[in-house]
Amino acid sequence: MDRGWYSSQHMNLSKNDLGVLLPAVALVMIGVAVQATGRGMHGSLVASETLRWVGVLGLAVYAVKRRTLTPWIFVAMVAGAEIGFDAPGFAVGLRVFSDIFLRLIRTIVAPLILATLVTGIAGHGDLKGVGRMGIKSLIYFEVLTTLALVIGLVAINISKAGVGLTLPASGGATETLAKVEPTHWQDFLLHVFPDNIAKSIAEGQILQVAVFAVFFGIALASLPAEKGAPVLRLCESLSEVMFKFTNVVMYFAPIGVGAAMAFTVGHMGLGVLVNLGKLLLTLYAALAAYGLFVMLPVALVAGVPVKRFLAAVAEPATIAFATATSEAALPRAMEAMEALGVPRRIVSFVIPAGYSFNLDGSTLYLALASVFVAQAAGVPMTWGEQLFMMGTLILTSKGVAGVPRATLVVLLATAATFRLPTEPIFVILGIDALMDMGRTMVNVVGNCLASAVVARWEGQFDLEELDEVVAEGLAD
Repeated sequence: MDRGWYSSQHMNLSKNDLGVLLPAVALVMIGVAVQATGRGMHGSLVASETLRWVGVLGLAVYAVKRRTLTPWIFVAMVAGAEIGFDAPGFAVGLRVFSDIFLRLIRTIVAPLILATLVTGIAGHGDLKGVGRMGIKSLIYFEVLTTLALVIGLVAINISKAGVGLTLPASGGATETLAKVEPTHWQDFLLHVFPDNIAKSIAEGQILQVAVFAVFFGIALASLPAEKGAPVLRLCESLSEVMFKFTNVVMYFAPIGVGAAMAFTVGHMGLGVLVNLGKLLLTLYAALAAYGLFVMLPVALVAGVPVKRFLAAVAEPATIAFATATSEAALPRAMEAMEALGVPRRIVSFVIPAGYSFNLDGSTLYLALASVFVAQAAGVPMTWGEQLFMMGTLILTSKGVAGVPRATLVVLLATAATFRLPTEPIFVILGIDALMDMGRTMVNVVGNCLASAVVARWEGQFDLEELDEVVAEGLAD
C-alpha cells in the first residue's frame, strides 16, 4: 500500500483548517494572558475562562474536520489541562481513566514485542544479518546516549540551577530514601535475562521479553522449514492481532491522555511552573538542544525524510508527553515507523532494544539532575568526577523508560553510591512529573529515529508494502 496518503494526511493543512485552528489557539493564548494580568479580579477570571473554553471548542471543531486521531489527542491534552486548572478536585478523580488506558496498553506491549521480534528474526532467514543489525543498533545507541549525557552536563553547569537552593528539613522520609541500595553492573546484567518468561510478561519487563524473543527466534530459524513454519505462522498471526488490538485501544487514547493531563495539572497546579522554574527551563532547553543539534543532524546525514518523520512521530510523541510513559506510546510508535517505511523486522528489533539502551531523554535528565543534587547540597564536583558519575548512570539507567518517574529510583541509588544527600531530591519531586513528560517524549522520538537510521544503514528503508492492518489503524 502506498505511504503517500499517510504523510499528506498528517502534514497538509488546508486554508479552512487554518481558519479554525489559528483563531482557536489565539483564543486560548488570550485567555491565558487575561488570567495572568487580571490579578484576581472576578470579571477578568470569568472572561479568561470563557475565552479558553471557546478556544478549546474551536480546537475540537478543527479535530472533527481533520478526521484523524492525532488532533483529538492534542485537543484532549489542552482540555485536560484546562479542567485541571479550573476544577482541580474533579480533575484528580479523572486519573482512573488514564490508568485504564495505561493498563490496556500494557496488555499489548509484551505480546507485541514477543511476536514481532520472533517473526522478524525467524522470518528474516539471515541470522548474520540480524547480528549485524544488532551491532549497528548498539553502536548507535551508545553514541547518542553519550551525546545526551554531554548536553545534560553542559546545560546544568551553565545554568547552575541547584546553586543557592534552600533545602527542606530532613525527616523520616529522608532516612528511608537514604537506604536505597546502589545499583551495580552485575545487578543490571542479571536482570537482562528472564528466569520465567510468563513472569517477565506479567511484570512488563520489556528487555527480558526481548532477550527471550531473540533466543526463541534464533532457535526457530535454526529448525527445518517444515517444523518451524507452524510456529512462525502463529507468531505472524499474533503480531497482526496485537496491531489490530492496538487500533481498537487507541480509540480510547484521547480520553486517557486528557485524563492524565487533567490529573497532573489538578494535582500539582500550574503554579508549580514557578517553583524551580530554572531547573525546568534548563531541562527543556537541553532537550531542545539535543533535538536540534544531535537528532536533526543524524536524521539529515542518514537520509531520513525529516518532514515525514515528524508527521509520523507526532502521535506517539504526544501520547508519551501526556502520559509520561514510553510504554504507552510503544505500539503506536511501531506502527508509525512501519508506515514511514521501516520494515517490521527492524522496527520490532530496534525500538524494543532502544527502550533499554537508548534512553536519550532519561540519560540527559539524570546527568542534569544528579549534578543539580550536588550543587544544591554544596558538594563541589570536578568534571572528572561528573564524568565518572555519568558513566555509572549509563549502566544504572537501563530499563527505566517504561515506568513513570522510575528515574527517581536511579537518582536515589546514584546519591547513595556517591554519598550525596537525598534532601535535594525532595525538591525535584515537586516538578518531576513535568520533567518526566519532556524526557519521555524525547525517549520515544529517539527510538523511532533509531529504527529509521538503522533501516537506512541496512538499505531497507521504504522498500516494503505497508501492512493493511497498520494502515487501517493509522487512517483512523
